[in-house]
Amino acid sequence: MRIFLFILVVMFSAEAKQLFSNSEQAEISQYINSLKELVVATQKTRGLTNSYLNGNLIALMLVQDTKNDMKKAIGKMESLKLASDPVINQRATDVSNKLVELNRKGLKLKPEVAFERYTQEIEQILMLAQTVGKRGGEHMTPFAQEASFVMMEEMLPLSEYVGQLRGMGSGIAAKGEITKEQKEALAIIISEIMALKSELIQNIEKLRSKSEKNYASSIDTKSTKINSMIEAYVEFVRKEFYKNEFSINPDEYFAKGTEIIAEIILAYDDTNRAVLDNSKGWL
Repeated sequence: MRIFLFILVVMFSAEAKQLFSNSEQAEISQYINSLKELVVATQKTRGLTNSYLNGNLIALMLVQDTKNDMKKAIGKMESLKLASDPVINQRATDVSNKLVELNRKGLKLKPEVAFERYTQEIEQILMLAQTVGKRGGEHMTPFAQEASFVMMEEMLPLSEYVGQLRGMGSGIAAKGEITKEQKEALAIIISEIMALKSELIQNIEKLRSKSEKNYASSIDTKSTKINSMIEAYVEFVRKEFYKNEFSINPDEYFAKGTEIIAEIILAYDDTNRAVLDNSKGWL
């Protein structure tokens, strides 16, 4: 009787944590971590390739490292148990093959073509991430399902839009001039960033209210920092890139964007760690 009462107390006092361990949820957590690494590496490759093709020769030295990071992330994905799922395997294989081909040709393409091709492949990776979340949702706790949504539908897409702003802007900075079409494209990206940022912050507030205290504390700090960093970056773009004449260091601009993405990824990692901890259960 005492054991039964103890179990009831545990279940009702810890909304974010289930009673028994959940190996399927842990496997999903591991896989989406590798997907995140692939997104980040591909974003960097796109941005550096665009910067190089627009005249920034320094960027060429870094491109090979980011391509190697892409290979490592793909290798990790293929080694995990979830890769045996037929739907996930097929989509992951398609993504991998197209990225290998694009990496081989990317530096020979026109800047705008290379940028668009990498963007299209990142969209496919994000779609794969959503597929993983949906196919694994039935095996996850309510907290993990909500956390997965925040990671797949908001954190990764937000990092991607910041990556687009970083990559396109660094190319413009390297060239030293901007077209009307590029101004319009930057405005669209900024609009997406600001809308998605607001959604993310709201949903993080909802998520942390259902989580364990250590996660709630860390994610609250990161959420505030992400908000302020994005506001400053967007303000810089609006102020500097729309001048008739401008001189912007492409490497410094790229680095600032990287700092924002890194902070988003830290929030992603904290959230994914909470999902993994949640999978362990109480017993």
